Amino acid sequence: MSDSSTESAKPSISPEALAQIRVFQQGEVTEAEIYRRIAARTKDARNRDALSRISQEESYHAKRWQHYTDEEMRPEKRKVLFHTAIARIFGFTFAVKLMENGENNAKDAYEKLAVEVPEAMEIRADEIEHEQALLEMLDEERLSYVGSMVLGMNDAMVEMTGTLAGLTLAMQNTRLIALSGLITGIAATLSMASSEYLSSKSEGRSDALKSASYTGVAYLITVALLILPYLLFDEAHYLWALATMIVIVLLILVAFNYYLSVAQGLPFKKRFGQMAGISLGVAALSFVIGIAVKQFLGVDI
Repeated sequence: MSDSSTESAKPSISPEALAQIRVFQQGEVTEAEIYRRIAARTKDARNRDALSRISQEESYHAKRWQHYTDEEMRPEKRKVLFHTAIARIFGFTFAVKLMENGENNAKDAYEKLAVEVPEAMEIRADEIEHEQALLEMLDEERLSYVGSMVLGMNDAMVEMTGTLAGLTLAMQNTRLIALSGLITGIAATLSMASSEYLSSKSEGRSDALKSASYTGVAYLITVALLILPYLLFDEAHYLWALATMIVIVLLILVAFNYYLSVAQGLPFKKRFGQMAGISLGVAALSFVIGIAVKQFLGVDI
């Protein structure tokens, strides 16, 4: 488009609309750089190609907004560093979908801008059509083993919250509880990992060892986090350790289910409620059993 036609279009745009266009342009420029960096660190050729194409789409949209602002913007360094760090820690699928969820919240802003700039809805539709199609092409290995991670983490929480809650009232000593819990947890980790390996092997899966590894690692990490309060509090503060352990259980559930809700589009509240209800229910029942054992059997440690 010629400079004269660009100049003639500008007076019809209000300062508020122009400010919103700048926000959109800045977002596209920043996201293009984020996708470019994530793509550069992705080993799988198919995923790298999809991420690179999304980066190109974002750059194209930024150019369309630049037509209105006549400004050349640079990526926001903090956002680039934040999202690339998230991609390294939690995987590129989580980082990308977290970023795209933020874009979905801008629907109202696009509709409001379209009153003055009809092209806004065209850009919005283009993003949804092309970028979503490219996002569907992403296939990250770690998400293929989410079922194995859920199995390990959920079993660890159900078994260890119950075990530690029961031991808390039976032993009333944080060091003895931690020792017993650690021995139980390590044995249970080996048992769970080997069971997952044999189960996967019997199904003829070639990735049985990798699946078992994800299950075992998830189980062991969960065990370590749940036992940690009993190592931090002194021997007499076993109830404080128990309360802290329950808080850690809830935090693990919040973090993991949020990860799944973003990365796989699964419902957060329903899954969180189910897993929290089971884990805390078992812990409460085991707590009562611990009281009963101590009371009726006369065990005093």
